[in-house]
Amino acid sequence: MRNKFFAIIAILMVAAFVMAACVPAATTTPEPVTTEEVQPPAVAPTKAEAPVVTEEPAPADEWADVDPSGQQIVFWHQHTKDRETALLEIVHEFNNTNEWGITVTAEYQGSYGDIFTKMLPILNTPDVPDLVVAYQNQAATYQLTEGLLDLNPLVNSPKWGISEVDQKDFFPGFWAQDVFPNFDNARLALPPNRSMEVMYYNSDWLKELGYDAPPATPEEFKEMACKASTTPFSKATVEGSIGYELSVDASRFASWTFAFGGDVYDYEGNAFTYNSEAGVAAMTFLKDLFDNGCARQVTEAYGDQTDFGNGSLLFTVGSSSGLPFYNQAASEGANFAWSVAAIPHTTSEPVMNVYGASVSVPKTTPERELAAFLFLEYYTNADVQAKWAKVSQYFPVRASVADKMADYFASDPAYKTAFDMLAYSHFEPPVPGYDFVRDEIEATMAAIVDGGDVVSLLNAVNIKANEILADQLAQIK
Repeated sequence: MRNKFFAIIAILMVAAFVMAACVPAATTTPEPVTTEEVQPPAVAPTKAEAPVVTEEPAPADEWADVDPSGQQIVFWHQHTKDRETALLEIVHEFNNTNEWGITVTAEYQGSYGDIFTKMLPILNTPDVPDLVVAYQNQAATYQLTEGLLDLNPLVNSPKWGISEVDQKDFFPGFWAQDVFPNFDNARLALPPNRSMEVMYYNSDWLKELGYDAPPATPEEFKEMACKASTTPFSKATVEGSIGYELSVDASRFASWTFAFGGDVYDYEGNAFTYNSEAGVAAMTFLKDLFDNGCARQVTEAYGDQTDFGNGSLLFTVGSSSGLPFYNQAASEGANFAWSVAAIPHTTSEPVMNVYGASVSVPKTTPERELAAFLFLEYYTNADVQAKWAKVSQYFPVRASVADKMADYFASDPAYKTAFDMLAYSHFEPPVPGYDFVRDEIEATMAAIVDGGDVVSLLNAVNIKANEILADQLAQIK
C-alpha cells in the first residue's frame, strides 16, 4: 500500500518544487533581440510622419456565452458540527439568492485524506464533484491528469470574474498559494480560509506563578513550564501538573524549527534539512524539557486540549482552528482566563506556520464549471467571509474582512491576537512524498523525547526523507 501511494505522490514532482515559498515564481525579463542596424535614408523626409499606434485587441472572454442557469452542483467538504451548519447556511443563502437558479448541494465526505482517496479514481469522469476541498499538493496531483479547471480565465473574465480591486483584497500570500507556475501559472483553486500554529497558555496560572506575560523566548518558556510542573494551578479540576505537552507531529517540528530561525527544507537545493542547526537546536530544547520533567508527550487525540481545559497543563501548541474547542474545554473545565501567543522564538520577529486547504473546481462541463465558480466567488466574497470566519474561527483570506469583524475581535481577543500574527506567515514544504516524510519525522520525534540522541536520529531521518524524494523522482523519469 505504501508503494502504491508513493507512485501516486510521485507525480507531484512537476508542481511541488515551484510552491516552495507559496508564491508564484518571479517573472523574468526577456533578453533584448539583436537586429541588423538600419541605415538612414539618403534624403531625410520633408515632413515628420506621426507614428502608427496599433492597439492589441483584448483577449476574448471564452466564458462570455456559457449559460450556468439551472445547474445542480455538488461540493465535497470535510466540515462537521458548527462549521458544517454554517457552510450549509451559506449554501442555502446562495441557492435562494443567485440569479441563475443554480443549486449547490454540500456533502460531507470525511477527512482531507478520505476525500483525496475518493477523488483519485473519479477524476475526469461524470462522477466527480463540482467543488472539492484540496491542499495544494492534492490539487497538484489532480492536475497532473488535467483533472482541475484553470480558474484564471474565469477570475479575469469581464462578464463573470473577480474585479482587480477584489483580487487585491485577498492577502497576497494566500492568493498566490493556488497559482502553479509549472502548470503555466494555472490557478487551481481559491482560498476560503487559513489557520496557523499558535501557543495556547493559561494566563490565570501564569499570574499565580508570578508572570504577567506569556514567554517570548525558549528560555522563558522553559522557566515557566518547569515552574508549572512543580506548582499546580489552584483552579485545576484534577491532580498533578505539567508545563508542556508535545504532540509528535511534523507540523510541530516545523513550527519549532521556524521558531529557532531555520526551516525543514532547502528550496534552492531541493532537499529536506531536518538535521539543520535550527532543527537540532529545536529538538534539543524539547528533549531538555522532557529530561527535566517539564514536558510530556500527548498520548491520545486532543489529550493536550483536555488537560489544558482541566487546568493541569500550562502550555500547548496547536492549530488556531482549535480556538473554539479550547474555549469550550476551558469554560467547561477549570474555568480560567487563557489566550494565545506566538511560539517562543530566537528570531527578532515570530515565524508563524500557516496552512490551509483551498477549494478546486474539477473538470466537468462548461456550464457546471461556471456554476461552481460562481458559488466559489460568492463563498469568498467579503461579507460571506466575515460570517464564515466568525463561526468557523478560521482566518478570513481578505483584508477588508477585518473591518467587518471589529465587534467579533472585541468579543474574542484570542482570535484577534492570532489574526494579527498573519503578517509573520511561513509555510511547510508541499513537496512530493511529504506525507510519508511526515510519518518518519513523527516517529523520530517520539524516539528523541524518549531519550534518543538528537543528532544521530535527525541525521538518519534526514537521509530517509531525501531518499523518499529521490524515489519520487526515479518513478517519474
